[in-house]
Amino acid sequence: MPAPTIITVQQLARRIGLPDAPVLIDVRTAEDATADPRLLPGTVRRSHADVADWAPGFAGREVVVLCQKGLKLSQGTAAWLRHAGANAESLDGGFEAWREAGQSLIPPAPLPPRDSAGRTLWVTRARPKIDRIACPWLIRRFIDPAAVFLFVAPSEVAAVAERFGATPFDIEGVFWSHRGDHCTFDVMLDEFALHSEALDRLALIVRGADTARPDLAPEAAGLLAASLGLSRMHRDDLTQLEAGVALYDAFYRWARDATDETHNWPSPGKPA
Repeated sequence: MPAPTIITVQQLARRIGLPDAPVLIDVRTAEDATADPRLLPGTVRRSHADVADWAPGFAGREVVVLCQKGLKLSQGTAAWLRHAGANAESLDGGFEAWREAGQSLIPPAPLPPRDSAGRTLWVTRARPKIDRIACPWLIRRFIDPAAVFLFVAPSEVAAVAERFGATPFDIEGVFWSHRGDHCTFDVMLDEFALHSEALDRLALIVRGADTARPDLAPEAAGLLAASLGLSRMHRDDLTQLEAGVALYDAFYRWARDATDETHNWPSPGKPA
């Protein structure tokens, strides 16, 4: 049985993608990271060598630290983080155990550059409905929990991207956009290698709602209705984004854990 300060691959995999997922910190050596530069979903890279300098920034937060094999680097860094006030665990078996278990690993090539605060910055059209909420949800939950999203007039997306160093998405003529009959959410799953049974199920719902094909999934019409309702409830795009993120959290948990569950009234065995 792992020590109380160690988390298993299976336990961590169940937490990733959820709103209360821990912060993941990769402290592999440069040599190990060069040999396989892929990252666990939502990971930030740090050096164990200067942990005393950056550990206080994680005080009060739940953290999982990983190195190549889950030994001295991750356990020592996690101990420093606990000293600084974080609730820190190390990943049992480290990066190698995660990889050998066939869990998701994100290739570095499509990852946008980070700003001086370590965040990715994205820009798209104002008044988001479906794809422009689904994509930020995916980024926040699986790529960069601290990601910043700018919503601007459609005609200004390209200029804002250039002037502010932001990555444009869900507009014509950019990398992160519709391809064929797939929407931008599908493209992000492809490029970030994030396919899983739950995310693929959610992608079908998003695609059906976003491209007027409710026949793709029974839930697509419900997502469309909820998305349009949110767009009329909230004038501010960031307020709508936060409300939409909660909606996608619910759809993801259903897609992962509850697709076989039904509901009826009265409950079986009770008289009407």
